[in-house]
Amino acid sequence: MTQLPQLDASLFLTDGGAETTLIFDDGIDLPDFAAFPLLDDPDGHAALTRYYERYAGIAERDGAGIVLETATWRASADWGARLGYDAKRLAEANRKAVDLLLDVRQRFAIPVVISGCVGPRRDGYRPDTTMSRDEAYDYHSTQIRTFADTPADLVTAMTLTNTPEATGIVDAARDANARVVISFTVETDGRLPSGGTLGNAIEEVDAETNSYPAYYMVNCAHPTHIAPALDPEAPWAQRIRGLRANASKLSHAELDEAETLDRGDPEEFANDYRELRTKFPQLTVLGGCCGTDHRHVEAVSRAVSG
Repeated sequence: MTQLPQLDASLFLTDGGAETTLIFDDGIDLPDFAAFPLLDDPDGHAALTRYYERYAGIAERDGAGIVLETATWRASADWGARLGYDAKRLAEANRKAVDLLLDVRQRFAIPVVISGCVGPRRDGYRPDTTMSRDEAYDYHSTQIRTFADTPADLVTAMTLTNTPEATGIVDAARDANARVVISFTVETDGRLPSGGTLGNAIEEVDAETNSYPAYYMVNCAHPTHIAPALDPEAPWAQRIRGLRANASKLSHAELDEAETLDRGDPEEFANDYRELRTKFPQLTVLGGCCGTDHRHVEAVSRAVSG
């Protein structure tokens, strides 16, 4: 495997909150918060293309690379079945998502890393049931093998709430000979929704998988919720290379109940990133999650590069 370019660069951007952008800015209905069905519709495909091109344009203008996640956070068996997708249609959707980003990549003169996005089996905000490591392997391996058979550069598992699911995903990626990034989410106190600490989660996954993940990320929490989870003196913190934070300071429970989108303040958001990067200079993969859009990522790019 070749080295991932974001590991040797001072800044790689990512995109922002795809689903919230599509719903609140583009007025597109996304049942079950799933964007992958748009790949089967010409208008939906065009909306996704515009979304990605906007972020790639920011990165190109600012001289950064970019990691783009496929629109497949919910393109796995349980969520797919709810939306009428069988295994064959799901595999096609995952491949189409990669093909869309391959088309985007060829139009930009910067490094564009394509990541096959894997989401949690259940609700990332409500981890009511935890799978075993083997159950997670069985569930996620089909989607991961599909990505491994495409030109995608890696697989990123986003918004994970517990270590058994994360470890099973890493096992599946290793067996598929795919590079993998693990991204946990945290609550307002900096702890995982399952109750453990971020440090313990990273140490456990690394210990169980011989440190197979290329790196770790934290996503779907505000920077001020992530900061308490980090320890600049801890070796495990050096394994965290990326942040994709929420725009809102609300808790996951509050966001679930909210009827309007809290976009926060892009400049304040970017300043929070700058402060975190001052303490943790290894944070080089930076973007957004729920509630963020191109304005947040533009502000982050300005804040950390100049």
